[in-house]
Amino acid sequence: MIFLDAAATTPVRREVIEAMWPYLTGEFGNASSHHTLGDSAAAALRQARETVAAVLGCLPGEIVFTAGGTEADNLAIKGIALARQAENPARRRLLISAVEHPAVLESARYLARFHGFTVDIVPVDRDGEVGVADFASRLGDDVALASVMYANNEIGTVQPLAALAAAARSASVPIHTDAVQAAGWLPLTVADLGVDALSLSGHKIGAPKGIGALYLRARIQAEPVLHGGGQERGSRSGTENVAFAVALATALRLAEAERATAAERVTALRDGFIAEVLDRIPGAQLTGHRTRRLPSVASFCFPGTSGESVLLELERRSVLCSSGSACAAGSDDPSAVLTAIGIAGELAQTAVRFSFGTSVTEAMLKDAADAVVESVTELGRLQRS
Repeated sequence: MIFLDAAATTPVRREVIEAMWPYLTGEFGNASSHHTLGDSAAAALRQARETVAAVLGCLPGEIVFTAGGTEADNLAIKGIALARQAENPARRRLLISAVEHPAVLESARYLARFHGFTVDIVPVDRDGEVGVADFASRLGDDVALASVMYANNEIGTVQPLAALAAAARSASVPIHTDAVQAAGWLPLTVADLGVDALSLSGHKIGAPKGIGALYLRARIQAEPVLHGGGQERGSRSGTENVAFAVALATALRLAEAERATAAERVTALRDGFIAEVLDRIPGAQLTGHRTRRLPSVASFCFPGTSGESVLLELERRSVLCSSGSACAAGSDDPSAVLTAIGIAGELAQTAVRFSFGTSVTEAMLKDAADAVVESVTELGRLQRS
């Protein structure tokens, strides 16, 4: 099998398994317990927090471990917005880009339904990019929070995040970014990005499913989403998952160490794959920005086909990929991201996303391109007959 669905998940790295293993076995203590096993767990948790903070260039106390990217997004959106509203009831507007992950969008909709917020959806252009001037024009004293994802999980477009964050900072509006897909491919130094909150997920970079982290800038208040014993400095109650925190820290450290080399190599392979598909399949359309995109994502619409049918044909040819976000699995609706960039619903349902891990090779993508051509050609022939 050729696995080209790394945006959905990645295999757990051996180094990560080895790093977390002691805390699943002999070092099983609760980090809040005041005895030897507890002290050992607390030390491991502290080291994991310091490792994540080092990659992001922030203070360890600004890192909150969560159960994944979705929880990190929920904590950022709900937590910051509710804290800002409590501080000033006039702050009832949220700025959310039109291509956000459902974890961000649904959190904003929750706040609208139950807490009186209004959600201002910031449009994107045909490449999926937020316009800085348009974004800046929507900022105001009534805005509780802005959220623009760093890089899109479906089409790969990378946002001008530093410029957007600078505009938000000038208006004294905190800004969050979902950086789940960016980790391992793009720089994560929060001072350079200018963001106040940033979400990460471990299983996109070689850690297990079920661990994530939120960077929350010091002095940015956030109401907790989970209440209880006050772990994670009161931001996220619940017994800390020490083994998985160690796993995330290890995976993130390794991904950052390899990032520049991997991004350069995979970008070249991605561009070759895109060129091959567009050259050999009449009418194929690339979605997302042609160059300002993740090294790891190539997404297309194939007019006259069904994206799901293409997936089935590709799997018959030993290529695994996706018709869009794995978080929208089971939905028959066209992708909200594709409709946001102006693609008609019928065409959006022909979409196929190929996303690459760091181990992808030129030979794999050559075989995959051949399989794509064969699959789309076969489906077109069947439709004409």
